[in-house]
Amino acid sequence: MTDVLAEAIGAGRVFGTNGSRVVALKHATCRIERGDRIALVGPSGSGKSTLLHLLAGLDEPTSGTVRWPGLGERETLRPAKLSFVFQTESLLAPLTVLENIEVPRLLAGSNPNEARNDASLILRALDLAELADKLPEEISGGQAQRAAVARSLVTQPELILADEPTGQLDHHTAKHLLSLLLRRIKGTDTALVIATHDPFVASRMETQWTMDHGVLR
Repeated sequence: MTDVLAEAIGAGRVFGTNGSRVVALKHATCRIERGDRIALVGPSGSGKSTLLHLLAGLDEPTSGTVRWPGLGERETLRPAKLSFVFQTESLLAPLTVLENIEVPRLLAGSNPNEARNDASLILRALDLAELADKLPEEISGGQAQRAAVARSLVTQPELILADEPTGQLDHHTAKHLLSLLLRRIKGTDTALVIATHDPFVASRMETQWTMDHGVLR
């Protein structure tokens, strides 16, 4: 079993054509191994989200290669092996918080009772049990982002990619959310990559990658 979960080799991403052509990512080469704790830092618009989307298999490079030696083929990554925390609120509006967190387990083939039990356990572990029966519109943005992190953990994935998960939160809430996430994966081989422009968040990671104008340094 290889320790390399995901890697990009000279990966580039261009959006649009001709006059509207935007080079979002230029020849990025990187590797994520089991147990990694990586902060992907850089200003807004530097290409962080583009790189994360490619590493998650949510998008395809227009040049170069992205592959997942330790996880398998792109079609089999989600939701069991790889989880993605989006920058914006991503809970499904018609579902309660508990039901939102159940979804990845159900998609991964768990029976409904197991999915419900695991979702409840995650909510309690992240201090969110009181939100179980609430709809997304009934909770704050900070609570919704914590619920999204809970959803990313429920399948016990081997790789978590988080795109500015604390970007819309105040410092205290961001600190609390990050601590809960790191505590939950402590002692596991789960790899975590967080895109952030928050120096505090970056300081909690063991490794830092820097993006600047589409270039990974």
